[in-house]
Amino acid sequence: MDDTDAWMSIGVFASRVGLAPSALRFYDDCGVLRPDHVDDATGYRYYSPNQEARAVLVRRLREAGMPLTDASVVLDGTREEALAILEGHARRARESAASAQSAIEEILRNLPGGTQQGTIQLGGAELASAVRQVAPAAASASTLEASPVLGCVLIEVECQEVRLVATDRYRLAVRALRPSSIEGHPGRFLIDVSELKKIVSQAMHLSDIRIEVNQQGVRLHGAGVSRDLPTVDGTFPDYRMTLDNLPTARHRVIADRAALRQAIVAAGHDGPLILHADEQHFTLHSRGAATSAPAAICTGPPVRIAFEPGVLLLALDAGVGPDVLLEISSPTQPVVVRSADQGSFTTLVMPVRDDPADA
Repeated sequence: MDDTDAWMSIGVFASRVGLAPSALRFYDDCGVLRPDHVDDATGYRYYSPNQEARAVLVRRLREAGMPLTDASVVLDGTREEALAILEGHARRARESAASAQSAIEEILRNLPGGTQQGTIQLGGAELASAVRQVAPAAASASTLEASPVLGCVLIEVECQEVRLVATDRYRLAVRALRPSSIEGHPGRFLIDVSELKKIVSQAMHLSDIRIEVNQQGVRLHGAGVSRDLPTVDGTFPDYRMTLDNLPTARHRVIADRAALRQAIVAAGHDGPLILHADEQHFTLHSRGAATSAPAAICTGPPVRIAFEPGVLLLALDAGVGPDVLLEISSPTQPVVVRSADQGSFTTLVMPVRDDPADA
């Protein structure tokens, strides 16, 4: 049997090694796990059996929450380098777990004791996570006079998928959920973001939550919880057109989320945050601040792009996982900021004008 007989499609290989096809595509993009062969005509990726061990190790490292920059050292560095990285990550994981347990215990201590048109059943923690991720992209109360719908979250039900969408025209956040069941017809409705935020603390503790949609509004049911969420009339911006018209990304930056956040905060808020990236360097600075260079994996030609620091920080904070991926098409087009290997959540951030005086 020759090599071509042993090749596996991305779907087959993904099933064998326990990784999603979207994760395999991402690991190909950043050079961690290249396919054994890519068909020139179709672009389809094919993998060989001898890549399984590396793929499983990648999966285990990511399940342990290891940033990709560190995982690359474990995969391709010396044994001594790998040991140092693993021991350091284990120590930080223990510290983080202890801190999280303390915070959750405090939260638990302070917790307070029409005709149906459609029903959606999904996990309460999933819904709470989705609300937390998209809510920061909704417009603040001070900017709602011209367009009140920008203070809402669009909930869209379609083809066994539920999408939560929010935008203030500078950011766009979209989170897709796969409910356990959907009854009724496809539909969409607007809920004020402040009303949705009120359900997060309750929903996150429920294994299942039922959303009933009727002409009066939306009602949420769970174990011991029942809440009405009035809908808002209005026309939400066509977010699909924005996503469909995004140019192809020419630059990709993958960085440790916490390290990048720390570097942005250290750069301060005196003017725009300037990001430089090429295949050898990744730096950022703002006016009057020292240039910082957090570890990152960069692909594509050199790029310089400016952001409002606070807006970029909100996009980083909305994601999950240890890494963040920035997909940049040009210095003037929306930038995709998403969790590096989670395709169900996408945030778009508009860059700002790059004033040469900020160089």
